[in-house]
Amino acid sequence: MRDPYQTLGVTRGASQDEIKSAYRKLAKKFHPDLNPGKPDVERQFKDVNAAYDIVGDADKRAKYDRGEIDASGNEQRGGGFWRNARPGARANAGAGNAGGDPFAGSPFGAADDIFDEFIRQATRGTAGGRGRRGAGPRPERGADVTYALKLDFIEAAAGIAKKRVSFPDGKALDLTIPPGTEEGAKLRLKGQGRAGVGGGEAGDAYVDIQVSPHPFFERKGSDVYLDLPVTLQEAVIGAAITVPTIDGKVTLRVPENSSAGTTLRLKGKGIDAKGGPRGDQYVRIRIALPDEPDRELERFLEKWKPKNYQPRKKAGLES
Repeated sequence: MRDPYQTLGVTRGASQDEIKSAYRKLAKKFHPDLNPGKPDVERQFKDVNAAYDIVGDADKRAKYDRGEIDASGNEQRGGGFWRNARPGARANAGAGNAGGDPFAGSPFGAADDIFDEFIRQATRGTAGGRGRRGAGPRPERGADVTYALKLDFIEAAAGIAKKRVSFPDGKALDLTIPPGTEEGAKLRLKGQGRAGVGGGEAGDAYVDIQVSPHPFFERKGSDVYLDLPVTLQEAVIGAAITVPTIDGKVTLRVPENSSAGTTLRLKGKGIDAKGGPRGDQYVRIRIALPDEPDRELERFLEKWKPKNYQPRKKAGLES
């Protein structure tokens, strides 16, 4: 896979904000919804997301820069495995690896098993390791483990009934992602951690949620914001326009004489966060002129003489 810095068009010294900004621009440019029927563009969109999964995450970026993982998120031979393989180490797995499995490629499960077996051998024939022979080890609760799971913006905002995740030991579970799930949320899976010792109960598994930014939507609390490009004609005379929401597309009426920056509200089309009313979606009007010069429009505006039309004076920028 191509170097993720090159894919995003940034230098290795770029800040996380610069990397995020570059990702949003490219994700918007190559988004399949804007390029239907273009498999090459769809491939570029996937490459951009895969690159951001590596260098958009500070921990993965540091590992990549040190040569511990490659551009696909796979561990490099001779990397930092044995430095991290110790009792109690957190079992973090990349959600954006090349196979698409959010927990695949983690070496920590095997390492922990080695140390667990070492401890069992050391305490075999004693009661709790205190020197009394002839009894098994004292029951002990298994260790908790932590994994990372990356969701896209819509999955986290709208919720998803079933999200299948696979653990390093081969076990798979269907998780329910509740609507309004935020970056940094932690899901607890009771009894899905390490097995207990001497008949002790199993530990728990914790899933740390990471949410990928969306090329169009922006979340603020329970509300969603969207910048909507409109033509000059639509802004002046008004129009019914189809706009996306986290639930799908709806029709929005743009009033006549809408200035750039006019904000329209779609009530109840925001995020249905737990413990509060559903938010709204706010649509901010952005007037977009043609990419190429339009001589007909230019000739019309040359002859047009607006009356009482002084926008800078109205804004207090001119006396």
